[in-house]
Amino acid sequence: MQTQNKKTGLTIIILAAGVGKRMKSSKAKVLHILGGRTLLQHVIDTSRELNPEKICVVIGHCGDQVKQEINDQSLCWVRQEKQLGTGHALMQAQHELTDDGMTLILYGDVPLIHVETLKNLLSEVRDNQCGLLTVNLNDPSGYGRIVRDTKTNEITSIVEHKDASEIQREICEVNTGIMLIPNKYLHRWLPKLTNENTQGEYYLTDVIALAVKENIQIKIVQPEYIYEVLGVNDKKQLAELERIYQRENANELMEKGVGLADPARIDIRGRLHCDQDVSIDINCIFEGVVELQNGVKIGAHCFLKNVRVASNSTIQPYSHIESAEIGHDCIIGPFARIRPGTKLMKAVHVGNFVEVKNSQIGKGSKANHLSYLGDTIVGENVNVGAGTITCNYDGANKHQTIIEDDVFIGSDTQLIAPIRISKGTTIGAGSTITRDTPENALTLSRAKQISITGWKRPKKS
Repeated sequence: MQTQNKKTGLTIIILAAGVGKRMKSSKAKVLHILGGRTLLQHVIDTSRELNPEKICVVIGHCGDQVKQEINDQSLCWVRQEKQLGTGHALMQAQHELTDDGMTLILYGDVPLIHVETLKNLLSEVRDNQCGLLTVNLNDPSGYGRIVRDTKTNEITSIVEHKDASEIQREICEVNTGIMLIPNKYLHRWLPKLTNENTQGEYYLTDVIALAVKENIQIKIVQPEYIYEVLGVNDKKQLAELERIYQRENANELMEKGVGLADPARIDIRGRLHCDQDVSIDINCIFEGVVELQNGVKIGAHCFLKNVRVASNSTIQPYSHIESAEIGHDCIIGPFARIRPGTKLMKAVHVGNFVEVKNSQIGKGSKANHLSYLGDTIVGENVNVGAGTITCNYDGANKHQTIIEDDVFIGSDTQLIAPIRISKGTTIGAGSTITRDTPENALTLSRAKQISITGWKRPKKS
């Protein structure tokens, strides 16, 4: 009895051995970045959604570089030492194919194929048929043409552009290269491929002619969007696909109710999860996994990486936040930097030109101007004056500063860690504090450090 999570009997082979000369880069073409991930990683991630038995990646040019960058032991890696065409690439992986089941052929430089399109292809093709993804282009130059019988409209062959006649080059339906072929046919056909063509290469498309010769039905599926099957051959095409990818992300966000000031000016280089009534201003960048809860407002030109922002918080313009947790009702920025390991509780204010690193700041506390808090635990209702810094590094080791509840720190104060600022302490402006302070006292250090017991903090009249 099959279970819902049982594998599909599907093998996916991703062809990723090309040189990519037009990229003009020492880096393998499939390792160039689109939307925060390599081109190849996009295809791998999409492949996994199909729950295949096996994913094989055929590598060649810069193969070690590709394997090291992807760093995924669950993949099957196959080498194509000489790049002699797509058919030759599949020959190198033939030994990985079982006798039964199906093989889906994808490409490491075609990153935006939708999983829904591939599922449609899988659902249309039976184990005695072949499947082919085609698309109609206004300008089909460079693509293999789909040649059909004029009477039956059935496919008779795929002719590469350089081998096509003038009449065949008028055909607008082209081969995307994405195929679904039963393994039993591949085992029979791959040894029959030849390189008798203008390129001197072994074309995978020739298996279609072999299918026709054996009267095997070829099912055609087309993608919903042309961009799904567009490949990357140079930096210009990479930039064009980046904009398409970002536009699709923006459209998806707006469909879910996110307010974007300008959908053309947002970059999502990971996964962005938004609840209701989230608004995002222009030129914001999101990397890694970012979660924005209800009512969060992100100002212009902000950068967030691996961040969780709780409800009703505002991130003001030009703020940079990485690997941090922002609590409810916080106000961050403008021009604030929140570094890794930071956790802000409810209603915390971190203002302009304030940097916080590896610190926890308690409910209602504020550091509004020109301060640095590093390796610090801050209690509730603490006010950190402008120009205050925690001196947490002695040149060899990092040390912690603890600031307890209801502390008021005057401007231009240096706290020399390790140190504890006790509950209710007031630090006089311009002080350098080197020793722990007593509770509820005024502590200052200008000519020398003194503590005044019984001192009462001024209250608003």
